[in-house]
Amino acid sequence: MAMRNCFQVTSSSCKVGISAHCTTHSLASADKLNFPSYTRRRDFNNSLTILPASKPRRSHFICRAQEALDQVKPVTDKTWDNLVIACDNPVLVEFWAPWCGPCRMIAPVIDELAKEYAGKLSCYKVNTDENPNIASQYGIRSIPTVLFFSKGERKESIIGAVPKSTLCSTLEKYIDG
Repeated sequence: MAMRNCFQVTSSSCKVGISAHCTTHSLASADKLNFPSYTRRRDFNNSLTILPASKPRRSHFICRAQEALDQVKPVTDKTWDNLVIACDNPVLVEFWAPWCGPCRMIAPVIDELAKEYAGKLSCYKVNTDENPNIASQYGIRSIPTVLFFSKGERKESIIGAVPKSTLCSTLEKYIDG
C-alpha cells in the first residue's frame, strides 16, 4: 500500500508507541495530534504492566496512508471463473496459505511482478485454506504454487519459492510484446 500524507506527531513519550517509516510533510498546526504515551514496567511476578508516562520523551511519526489498490487480488471459489478463466490477459495465480513461510517469502516477488506487468498481466492469489476446491481442482499439493493461465487455459506451474528471474522467464512466454 502506498504511504502518503505522513506527518510528525509530538507525543508525550513512547516506549510502547506508534511509529512508521515514511517522509514528513508539513501540515497546519490543527492537523497535529497528541497521543498519550506509556511506559512498560515489570512487577515482582514478572508480568508486564503498561502505565502512562510522566514526562515527554520524543516525537514519533504517524502515517495516514491513502487507499491504494493491491496489485495482487484475492480470488475465491465464487469469483474464479469470472476473474481467471474469462480473463483476456495472461493470468498468474499464486496458491498460498497464511501459515506458510515460503509463501510469505514469494509474496513480495509476486507483488513486484504485478506492478511491472500491470496492464499486460492479471495477478491473483488463492488462499488454499479458505478455497480448497480450486486447489484440489488443479491438483495443488504443495504451496506456494504459481499457475499461469492464458485464454482460460492452464499453461504452466511453478512449485516453491523461486527467484524472480524464474517467474519472469515463464511470464515472457505468455505476454505479447
